[in-house]
Order: sequence, then structure tokens, then C-alpha cells
Amino acid sequence: MAIVGVGGIADASHLPAVRALPGSAEAVAAVDLDLDRASTFAARWNIPAAYDSLPRMLRETRPDLVIVCTPPAAHREAITTALDAGASVWCEKPPALSLAEYDAIGAHEGAQGPFVSYVFQHRFGSAAQALRSRLADGTLGRPLVGVCHTLWYRDTAYYDVPWRGRWATEGGGPTMGHGIHQMDLMLWLLGDWSEVRATSGTLARQVETEDVSMAMVRFANGAMVSVVNSVLSPRETSYLRFDFTEATVELSHLYGYDNSDWTWTPAPHRADATAADLGAPTENEASSHTVQFRELLSSMRTGTRPGASGADGRRALELATAVYQSAATGGPVTPDMLTPDNPYYHAMSGRVRDTGTANEEPLHA
Repeated sequence: MAIVGVGGIADASHLPAVRALPGSAEAVAAVDLDLDRASTFAARWNIPAAYDSLPRMLRETRPDLVIVCTPPAAHREAITTALDAGASVWCEKPPALSLAEYDAIGAHEGAQGPFVSYVFQHRFGSAAQALRSRLADGTLGRPLVGVCHTLWYRDTAYYDVPWRGRWATEGGGPTMGHGIHQMDLMLWLLGDWSEVRATSGTLARQVETEDVSMAMVRFANGAMVSVVNSVLSPRETSYLRFDFTEATVELSHLYGYDNSDWTWTPAPHRADATAADLGAPTENEASSHTVQFRELLSSMRTGTRPGASGADGRRALELATAVYQSAATGGPVTPDMLTPDNPYYHAMSGRVRDTGTANEEPLHA
């Protein structure tokens, strides 16, 4: 594998994930626009080659897998270049700046691969896996009410990085860059949504995008969920709560969890039920890049599409699009509205200029 973009997330999460699975993958190259930075990173991780050109790296090393850790605006070019060279791709969130960009990227996949998948590691912890299984077998009954809150804190200095807080380079604010992890987990558990009503604001940070959004999401199964994404919350937490007919299941963590971060509470008519009765797992595997990376490698070996790719990887971006459109227009958004004739399909702001084109005119009236 090769890594493209050698900033903090590559150091903190991706290379540790590779090294946590010895014998499964070998890092052969690091790529960054700054060759000195790529070389320093390569030396630190004992990677044999460093490049400032992705096409050249692909020609010379021919990796099986490319891990993309660039800022969001550079995802599309890095992914499509790697796919066209025959390499599979694992890309950091957000997957793309828009649904249009996501779909354009997908056109570079082959019917049998290579595929691009995205970093949504919270799906892969043992508790989330167990909860999904219990939903499938009916142990917990029907989903009714939910909470999906990403309440984080990012100070003014965080936005000194030039690409942050801008529609054209980050794609959006905390709805895209922070809460998307919790929203993906919610969607993976509860399934398709049917309607979004949202509002957003820029309350405290000097950014183009929102710094807080709130939405009410209806699901096809009838459940209703409150979704809040914030970078203004001093006591940080990532909190998900799902109320089913048979139990409440809660997750309270920050950037990752293990079983101890989950609470399984029986409904009053099942007061004697234990967490194990409700489906809580005995195996304790934390959510992490390592666990998702292991699943990705398994898919590559069997030639199958990995999780968090294709239509499955698109769902969180669809929901983010609906949040932005509803917040901007003041009306409800349904999935059938997210089509190429919708300006929000092309840019989360609904403006052509935020797709990187020269046209400065809004796409909507």
C-alpha cells in the first residue's frame, strides 16, 4: 500500500492501522505535494520511497492499495488517479465535496474492482456489529426514537488552516467534517431515511460554512431521530441513543469506543432482562481504523466490494446534502429530491461557485 497526504491523520491513525496487522500489508511509498515532508514521514515510518507526484508513484511502485489522507478538495483527483492505475483506494472522510463528485468518482471503479471505500470506522466495533445483528433478528423490536449528537469543540486557531471552513475546499462545516461519522453509524443501523427538516447557523467561528446544524430525520421504518452537529461545545461528546420497543441502547464516547461506552437498558416490561439478553456482545473489539482496515484487506483478497463503498458509502453524504438543503431552503427534503437537476447535488451550499467553477451565480432562485 501507499499513502497519499502525510498530515496528522496519516500519522495518528492510518500507519498505526497498517502496522497493527503485521504481515497483512506493506507500506511501500508516501506521497505529498511537499517532498521534504513526504521524505520525513517515510523515514519516520521506515517506508522505502517518497514522492511528490502521485502518477509517478503509481507507475513506479504499482501498489495494490492507496490510502488517501489529503484535504477533502483533493480527494477526487487522488482517488480517480489511483483507480485508473488499477489500485484500490481507502479514503478519509468526507468521501467527496458533493453527491455529483461522489458519483463521478464511482464511474472510475471497475465492475469487479478496483473499488474505493471510505473511512467510517465506527461501524466496525463489536458493540455496533452486535446491535446491527440484534436489529436484524428482531431481539430489540422496532426502532422508535433516536439521538445522534456530535458535540465537539474547535477553536478559532483550528480554522487557520486555509482549507477549513470553506465550501469549495472542505465541502461544509461540522455536518460534513465531524458529525458524518456518527451519522454514518446511525444510517448503517437504522437504514434508509425518508425526510429531513433542518436548520443551521454560523454562531461563533469566522467561517463560510455552518458551525452548528440541527435536523429532525424520519426513517423509512418510522423512527424519528434528532441530529445535532456542533464545533462550539466545550464539553465534547459523541452521543447516540436508540429507543426500541424492547430496550434503549446508548453510546457515549468521543472519537472511538469499546463495549464499556455502551449502555443497554431493557424496557419496563422486560425489567429482568440483562444486557446480554438484549444482545450486548461478550467480545470487546474497539472501533478503530485497524478493524476497518482488516475488513478492507479481507474484501480485497476475495475480490468483493468492501463496506462503506458504492451505494453504502454514499448514504452519509446523501443525508448531509439533505441537511444543507433543508437548512438553506426552510423546507423538508426527501431522497427523491437529490437528483442532478438539484443544485445541492452539485454543491452543499447550492452554489456553482463552490464546485470550483468560475460561475458565481447561485443555482437556485
